[in-house]
Amino acid sequence: MTTPVGPYTPLVRAGNTLYVSGQLGLSDGELVDGIDAQTRQAVANLGALLEAEGASLSNIVKTTVLLDSIDDYAAMNTAYTESLGDHRPARAAFAVDALPLGGLVEIEAIAVVD
Repeated sequence: MTTPVGPYTPLVRAGNTLYVSGQLGLSDGELVDGIDAQTRQAVANLGALLEAEGASLSNIVKTTVLLDSIDDYAAMNTAYTESLGDHRPARAAFAVDALPLGGLVEIEAIAVVD
């Protein structure tokens, strides 16, 4: 699990809903290399936070994907899809001016648990 890069809580539970703050492709405090690897690591980081609350990626109902460049959309989409398997939560994806630590992708999620 990664340490937050700002003054926020990585995951907040409100009833049966989990709000997971945006996750970068960080492993051991360092960005992994490339959009594919960063997307897969960001999803893995989401999964680790959810598992700590007794949930999993299959509990995600909505994600928001922030990209440093919209040109990375296709590569991100492939890695994202492979990382989530057959699970297809609702999703928004858009490009932003820049991401923390020079990241190429950041993914946040909302999950619901029983």
